[in-house]
Amino acid sequence: MNTLRDFAAALLEQQGAVVEPEGADGLTVLSPSALCGAMGWPEFARLGFGAEIRENVIRIGLEGDWLEKFEALIGDRGRWVERQLGLPEPHSAPGAPERILEHALKLPNATWRFRKMTPAWTRCLVLTFRYTAISDEKREGLVWIGLNLGTGAALGDLVLRLRTLLSETDGWQAPEPACLERAGPRWSTALVASRVRPILDHVVRQELAPFLGAMGHRLERDRDRVYAYHDELRALALKRLAALEDASGEKAEADRLREHARVAAIETEYRAKLGDLRHNYALSVSVTGVQALEILVPVQRIEVLIRRRKGERTVSLDWHPALRLAEPPLCEWGLGFSRTRLVCDANLHLTETAGQAPCPACSARWCRACHPLSCPKCGVPQTSAAGHVDDD
Repeated sequence: MNTLRDFAAALLEQQGAVVEPEGADGLTVLSPSALCGAMGWPEFARLGFGAEIRENVIRIGLEGDWLEKFEALIGDRGRWVERQLGLPEPHSAPGAPERILEHALKLPNATWRFRKMTPAWTRCLVLTFRYTAISDEKREGLVWIGLNLGTGAALGDLVLRLRTLLSETDGWQAPEPACLERAGPRWSTALVASRVRPILDHVVRQELAPFLGAMGHRLERDRDRVYAYHDELRALALKRLAALEDASGEKAEADRLREHARVAAIETEYRAKLGDLRHNYALSVSVTGVQALEILVPVQRIEVLIRRRKGERTVSLDWHPALRLAEPPLCEWGLGFSRTRLVCDANLHLTETAGQAPCPACSARWCRACHPLSCPKCGVPQTSAAGHVDDD
């Protein structure tokens, strides 16, 4: 199944085109004049969505400006969507919730105890972003970020599983009022933004890592070529200058001046070429929101009592029957993709391990959720949690 082809076919049909599949990864399209002008192809066009480039076939992919053209056709439709995920048959609660917690939750400095598990509905917010990186080459792509608004957990890899499940589910079920009420309120825009921003930064950096690595290799190659060329020219000029060192007379002096000027010109040209490389390889990255999809999902909500010294608190963790998986636990500092959490003494915040690491200046340990800006002992500013992921 070619998802991009199916999406394009549905969208073009909505715009009044007659669309027929051609092979495993192609479409033949008969378009009205307005659609021809918007997409830049003739009235009758053959579109290809595979890797192979064929004659008289317009190749459609994530590269180029096709995403912008599709976005212009869509406009503001579908930017915010609600959907209810229904299960084909009633689900039963898992038989061993303690075992689920053993795999889903790891507390090196605290203890936990299972309290209860109840059926519930929750809101899973899936945000789609498009990134564009431009340097000497261009890279575009989509990333997805998921949050469980009922428990506060970041969904991590569960987002891809959830999207796959939705794509395989027939029909579109609008949320029922009773399920909306049971799922609880939405988050404020400010709260969503504060949670999404570090996750988005990390995910986009991960997606761009191969592109940046290849770009760095090309830059190093071109820089070495420029250096080798100008270094050879400069060495020849210096060699001729050294040969004139013991010479006397007006002609020898003129030759020395000419070689000094040649060396200076070579150095100036070398700096200019390095400036050209910096300009050619300057990196620009933009990220724009594409869609917010709120999914009402049936879950089994597990309540866990967490104890740290004399303090205790109750947190919730959802097990998703549709995925047969538990989500990562709540994380109040860090990205929250792993299952390991440290519990702070003051407010029993759950953080990634780096959230309670020693201060690099005074070596005092402190909770970044309690003091997000700086060390409470010495005042050293806190670095961002955007790039940190625990390894389990």
